[in-house]
Amino acid sequence: MNELNVVVDSAKVAFEKALTPADLENAKALFLGKSGRITELMKGLAALPVDEKKSRGAAINLAKQAIETALNNRRQALADAELQIQLQAEALDVTLPGRQRGQGGLHPVSITLERIEAIFGSMGFEVAQGPEIETDWFNFTALNTPEDHPARSMHDTFYVEGGSAAAPNLLRTHTSPMQIRHAVQHVKRHRADAEQAGEGLFSGSMPEIRVIAPGRTYRVDSDATHSPMFHQCEGLWVGENISFKDLKFVFTDFCRTFFESDDLVLRFRPSFFPFTEPSAEIDIQFQSGPLSGRWLEVAGSGQVHPNVIRNMGLDPEKYIGFAFGMGPDRLTMLRYGVNDLRLFFDGDIRFLSQFQ
Repeated sequence: MNELNVVVDSAKVAFEKALTPADLENAKALFLGKSGRITELMKGLAALPVDEKKSRGAAINLAKQAIETALNNRRQALADAELQIQLQAEALDVTLPGRQRGQGGLHPVSITLERIEAIFGSMGFEVAQGPEIETDWFNFTALNTPEDHPARSMHDTFYVEGGSAAAPNLLRTHTSPMQIRHAVQHVKRHRADAEQAGEGLFSGSMPEIRVIAPGRTYRVDSDATHSPMFHQCEGLWVGENISFKDLKFVFTDFCRTFFESDDLVLRFRPSFFPFTEPSAEIDIQFQSGPLSGRWLEVAGSGQVHPNVIRNMGLDPEKYIGFAFGMGPDRLTMLRYGVNDLRLFFDGDIRFLSQFQ
């Protein structure tokens, strides 16, 4: 029996020396493997007499159980040690402040649009909204741009299903259709009110139409300063005594407020737009900063064409007004010093987070 005790003690020592699961399995093979010490002792039982075989076999089984117990204990000890190492490596200091998720914010162009709406809102302008899928009538014809007008080539656009060959639907190329829609509804509403009051058609003066129309527009164009999808903000003021002088005052005041620069200089340069007559491009010049001295085009404008006034349902002999159209994307580039329009639409958080 002393021999079995020596085997058990040897197994325990071998197991304790094993520092990894692989080392432990190698030590196990020395005692419980096919050629291990216990296996060899079990094979020797065949040569013993029957009476001695029974007692010898029982003793060997007790030794085997002791070795297996020592093996399992060492396995558990190695597993516990590995777990402790892992826990220490992944230790969490619960006293540290939590990691906050980054908060989102408005896109720089959205910030510009809100700023535009706030400035014109302070001047009494309403904000008009309309569909991005527009009809040919509102997008072109009602704005004095019939089918054969050469100005249509400047608005190369995306046509969509629906409508007809004579009146196709398209993604709007500017937000001017929203002005027409708003004006038509304005006229219909006040005409209905006058008729309901028994006053006939416009017994008094038609209330002024004063509106801006910001939104997304679409054209087949893409480079550093143009995008197939971009933003525009159109403005319209129609009444009985609205002159080009009012346009100059309103837009000059807007630009100086938007750029927070009282010494900003504006230039109205003669141009052509089918929906205004006379028409003018609007350029601005900064008197200080990196753009100092340069003339930069920011908008188109003009006195609303009589045909457009007529398409609103108004008498061009009585009502007159002005319109303008500007690109909020370009205003955003100028305000923040961005030189590539595509940065606004790439979705790079590193770029966009600078404006929060």
